Amino acid sequence: MNALKNRVQLIGNLGNDPEIKTLENGKKLAKFSIAVNESYLNSKGEKVTETNWVNITAWAGQAKTVEKFLAKGMEVIIEGKLVCRNYTDKEGVKKYVTEINAMDLMMLNKKQ
Repeated sequence: MNALKNRVQLIGNLGNDPEIKTLENGKKLAKFSIAVNESYLNSKGEKVTETNWVNITAWAGQAKTVEKFLAKGMEVIIEGKLVCRNYTDKEGVKKYVTEINAMDLMMLNKKQ
């Protein structure tokens, strides 16, 4: 059951090409966001679609896969864990970030 405590699965489309960074230790980091759409019928019977933007990070081997295969607009399935962190910006303001650390991903269409 421990594996189920912090597990997230999402299907969405990349909003932009992934940002790839190579860190001082040689590890790669990929950052991108996906649009996750949810549709439902409102009280008038009209279809309503809501979009949530979710920030994704991928490290090491997953980052290399992201760099090689993912691009803006592609539909992907992401499985990972929810990460909440904070930092202080240059102006001294504390910022809070919630993102998904991708452990596995699957492309639902090919890079153009």
